[in-house]
Amino acid sequence: MPSPRWCAEGSEDLRLPGIEEDRDLWEAYRRRFEEDGYLVLEGYWSKATCTALRERMDHLVAGFDLAAHDSVFSTDEQNRTSDTYFLESGDKIHYFWEEGAIDKATGAFRQPRATSINKVGHALHDLDPLFQKVTYTPQIGQLARAVGGLHVPLVAQSMYIFKQPRIGGKVGAHQDGTFLYTEPQSVVGFWWALEDCTQKNGCLWAVPGSHRQGVSRRFRRRNDNKGTEFYPPEAVEWDLSGGIPLEVKAGALVLLHHALVHYSLENASAASRHAYSIHVVEGDGSSLYPQDNWLQRGSTMPFQPLP
Repeated sequence: MPSPRWCAEGSEDLRLPGIEEDRDLWEAYRRRFEEDGYLVLEGYWSKATCTALRERMDHLVAGFDLAAHDSVFSTDEQNRTSDTYFLESGDKIHYFWEEGAIDKATGAFRQPRATSINKVGHALHDLDPLFQKVTYTPQIGQLARAVGGLHVPLVAQSMYIFKQPRIGGKVGAHQDGTFLYTEPQSVVGFWWALEDCTQKNGCLWAVPGSHRQGVSRRFRRRNDNKGTEFYPPEAVEWDLSGGIPLEVKAGALVLLHHALVHYSLENASAASRHAYSIHVVEGDGSSLYPQDNWLQRGSTMPFQPLP
């Protein structure tokens, strides 16, 4: 069986063969994804593409009024908050602070705000020309269909994740289907490393085969419109003993099954770990996207299909 870890040569972005050109390769991709709950494609983007995206984000951050809001993003379930700024970010480009960047006693930033951002989301793929260009490609659409099993893949959200040096917080064990819930489940995550990812700077960890458990809870808007809640509220205790680090080079793509248990640890190193991700859901009418999902868009900006 062909290896599902395909490395690009030179400085060009990876160009996968069409399904008819290499059915064995695509079948190997699909089987690995179904078996493990994730798939790693090394060298998907070139160093030049990764650099261009990082530089574009530097430009966006430089043009944003970093004193305009105080929305902190926490992946700790006990500390998670969903303010208006967060809930209205589905069709906007919003900036969220790293929890560890702020002194809890004084409320002051411990370092410059420009290096205190946790992530930017959640509509980069539709509102920024460069992120739109790298997102809406036929090859990503082909992966969503042939590997992810979607018929009409719609891009629901995008995020630029910084994992800042020394303060980049852990992302607790979770399943993407909890946060972008559909009935039946359909979300597929695409996660690109824009810098080398190691255990020192907080690489992704995955629990192979954990997706077979299914998704047991949702993160949704409250009925009283006062923030969000988990339903059922009881936290899930994941068995992480089988977790493995996904140490990959800049440019690698990781596809994530909706029920895969994955996480990342703190970044205590001096190196950042930038990444870009999108989440794609089924749009052929067979899967419902509930109106109480936390991420919603106005009627003027519906989810768009991948080519």
